[in-house]
Amino acid sequence: MANIRRDPEVNASVASVTPASPEPQVQVQSLPLHVMFRLGLFQMGLGMMSLLTLGVLNRVMIDTDLLAIPATVVGGSLAMHQLVSPARVWFGQLSDAKPLFGLHRTGYVRLGSVLFAVCIFLGVQVVWGLGESFAATGWSGATYGWVGLACLMFALYGLCLSACSTPFAALLVDVSDEDNRSKLVGIVWSMLMVGIAGGAIGSAVLLRGLDPDNLQSTINRLFVIIPAVVILLGVVATWGVEKRYSRYGSRSTLAGREDQITLGTAIKVLTASRQTLIFFGFLVLMTMGLFIQQPILEPYGGEVFGMTVAQSTQLNAFWSLGILAGIVLTGFFIVPKLGKQTTARLGCLLVAISFGLTIASGFTGNPRLLQLCMILFGLASGITTNGAITLMLDLTAAETAGTFIGAWGLAQAMSQAVSTLLGGALLDLGRILFPTSSVLAYATVFGVEAAVMLLAVYLLGRVSVAEFREKTNRALTQVLALELEG
Repeated sequence: MANIRRDPEVNASVASVTPASPEPQVQVQSLPLHVMFRLGLFQMGLGMMSLLTLGVLNRVMIDTDLLAIPATVVGGSLAMHQLVSPARVWFGQLSDAKPLFGLHRTGYVRLGSVLFAVCIFLGVQVVWGLGESFAATGWSGATYGWVGLACLMFALYGLCLSACSTPFAALLVDVSDEDNRSKLVGIVWSMLMVGIAGGAIGSAVLLRGLDPDNLQSTINRLFVIIPAVVILLGVVATWGVEKRYSRYGSRSTLAGREDQITLGTAIKVLTASRQTLIFFGFLVLMTMGLFIQQPILEPYGGEVFGMTVAQSTQLNAFWSLGILAGIVLTGFFIVPKLGKQTTARLGCLLVAISFGLTIASGFTGNPRLLQLCMILFGLASGITTNGAITLMLDLTAAETAGTFIGAWGLAQAMSQAVSTLLGGALLDLGRILFPTSSVLAYATVFGVEAAVMLLAVYLLGRVSVAEFREKTNRALTQVLALELEG
């Protein structure tokens, strides 16, 4: 749950570091604190990339003063990089079985980083062709071809992300122990937020003076510089780590079985218990409640508040600062006092309230009020996510934790993909319903998102950790035994 707003691959990376079974006691060097921060550089890079695609590129494609591509087309094409997320299972197994450049994880991380940088740059070139086709001929045969090509490029981009992020998640498991794994996860999570904030600030600087006359050259430069920085961060993050700290070679056969679980088995595990299905429903609704707005937030700042591309991109910095504060407050104060389930419920309610305030701020047209709303939204998102993650760990059988949490990550990624498509479609619907009011058109999106989050609160009230612990272990054991024997 971790990638909160931007990228489903990051979410899976953070969640997957929970151990699937006790690791054998091996006398190897413990991972130092400075290496944990160095590993976090890769997640910081993924945060920057997610901001670049779902923030900057999304805004440029939708903005009526720039490319003016229909929001549904934009949301659908961008969602393709999340719809290919089931490939993470295969890439994880591949990195286990077949070393690349002599290493099980590092080679995949670095090669995948280079490939997604190439794919996203080529995808931007397709976007220019798509925009020109819409402007010249509208919905024509050529336009449909460009739409298909854009979907293909973003799907390839998603596959490359999976190829590097899944082995990176496995690397985090390989180099950590029971006593330092939670610290590693916390550091990586924080670096993700730093990456989103840094990407927002860096993009704002590089986008200063952007106008339709220099749009293509400026965006092309941005999509060369930032991915190049991300590749460098990936190299620095993984330099020498696997050779020196990896426990991969010492893991028992039993400890490694979670990497052999197929997608079909994961689905059976998710449907094996009533409580599992209830929490799965909560997780889907909660994820959608956080992410439906992501394709339309920057356009909202531009159309309703008159923000430039650089200014609307900086909204992500306000959001990320809020979420960092929410994570810290929740971990140190709110969860110990209220408990995990109550904390998650509080966060969901605050998210719904923040969307109501975001709609209200649109009627004022004051950018500062929107920025304050983004800080509140980030704070509420941090509370929601922290509470939900800790609750999710309680709703995970220790014997199959890797598979179970991996399945949650897949569910989140698919929910985010649907959210990206739904956000654009709801905006188009709002424009049809309210053709003379941009505020009400965008309010359609935020209003539906708030309602989805309230439905998540309802399902959360039906979650019972005690019932899960009593009934799920037996069901999981039976399902996994059948699959592994088969």
